[in-house]
Amino acid sequence: MTQEKRIVGITDTSLRDAHQSLMATRMKIEEMIPILEIMDDVGYHSLEVWGGATFDTCMRFLDEDPWDRLRVLRKHLKKTKIQMLLRAQNLVGYRHYADDVVDAFVQNTADCGLDIIRIFDALNDLRNMEKAMEATKRVGLHAQATVSYTISPFHDIPHFVDIARKLTDMGADSFCIKDMAGLISPYDAYELVSQLKKAVDIPIQLHCHYTSGMASMAYLKAIEAGVDVVDTATSPLSLGTSQPPTDTFVTALKDTPYDTGLNQELLLKVSEYFKGVRDNYTIPTGVALGVDTNVLLYQVPGGMISNLVSQLAEQNATHLLPKVLEEVPRVREDLGFPPLVTPSSQIVGTQAVVNVLLGERYKMVSTEVRNYLKGLYGQPPAPMNQELQKKVLKDEEPITERPANTLQPEMEKARENIKHLMEKDEDAITYAIFPQVAEPFFRRRKGLDPSLKAAQAKKDEMKEDAAQKDLKLDLKKVGAADASLAVKNSEGQVVGYPV
Repeated sequence: MTQEKRIVGITDTSLRDAHQSLMATRMKIEEMIPILEIMDDVGYHSLEVWGGATFDTCMRFLDEDPWDRLRVLRKHLKKTKIQMLLRAQNLVGYRHYADDVVDAFVQNTADCGLDIIRIFDALNDLRNMEKAMEATKRVGLHAQATVSYTISPFHDIPHFVDIARKLTDMGADSFCIKDMAGLISPYDAYELVSQLKKAVDIPIQLHCHYTSGMASMAYLKAIEAGVDVVDTATSPLSLGTSQPPTDTFVTALKDTPYDTGLNQELLLKVSEYFKGVRDNYTIPTGVALGVDTNVLLYQVPGGMISNLVSQLAEQNATHLLPKVLEEVPRVREDLGFPPLVTPSSQIVGTQAVVNVLLGERYKMVSTEVRNYLKGLYGQPPAPMNQELQKKVLKDEEPITERPANTLQPEMEKARENIKHLMEKDEDAITYAIFPQVAEPFFRRRKGLDPSLKAAQAKKDEMKEDAAQKDLKLDLKKVGAADASLAVKNSEGQVVGYPV
């Protein structure tokens, strides 16, 4: 019996999640522009180009306006749909924002030419997704409702299928399984997609990271089960903590019932181009190539492990990492088994570090943990530890309503606070989300402060001057050196001796 042909769509993440995963989101817009028109002709289902950490990083480290980046990408990508990752009520930040900020952000995103918004909540609390989905639908964009995939006694296939049904009823145009830690096994992927295709009548997409080494196998089984689209990255920016390689998948599916139809000659050009871009960055081997078995044992994403190591290093306590990794699942259980994705991964990880360093569980808790226990991040998938809640909140009652209901409008105040530096209306949105990052960026943009590049050049110059001074002082101590062998600079100053 001949199998019915079904084109599998490819969303390429090279312009967003791939470099966020491998290069700390440092790829510059000028490194993207030369290849965009070729990528536009490949035939992708879509390109993920914006959102996640890019908004913050553009200003903080690259001196780029994130809105301008989106407009430039749209200008060069005339045929291919472009999409972003939105943290629901958290937008592209790390806390809940008022509804008026969500409305303004989504409207401006539409005005800049985006097509698809992938919307997820760290706790899979659908109340936190309501406003973002409603705003996305209102401005005419594609609302891709997303579930954060994780494993726990409370997370099984019927649980995820139930979420998909509810999100479909809320108006989702498609549904994405977001496996940020690479936890989904090939056969679980097959079963989950099979059940989803029976339960909902909207396209299903699968997004996996390669951290555990299972992502390509999971994709193939999901494709067999009927998944419509998978997320991949150009080969130089794939694997490790990124996604499976686009080039490999297109070849693997060629001349099968699932042929993607993508132009392989153009994919080769894309790959060759990004090899050059990748050479501009230092990517740790463990991040780029390694399979991290900690993910399988502790369900801790690769990026989260890096943060844990960094926190322990500040306390000269990296030797405690094994104990922290053992503590993470216990803290996660106390907090109701949240998926370990921003910001819950930071909340759980930091508290695990504190518990281990102090040698006593919850002797101290962070403000974020207290707010989490109070319900300000939303409702976790499972009940929280009531003894812990009582210990931290004392007589204070946790909230049970949608957290954003407790927030006052923010846009008017943001406009007032930043009016002296505003050049565009959207600057107020940027400031409302990242006030401490936006204001210095706006000052640099106006020329009131030196650019990041100029500031770094000045720092490097000062370091070089200091090193030269130290070197001259050291050279004075060389009493037996042969003066005829001295290496001098253009001004005749001795800068060193051969050794």
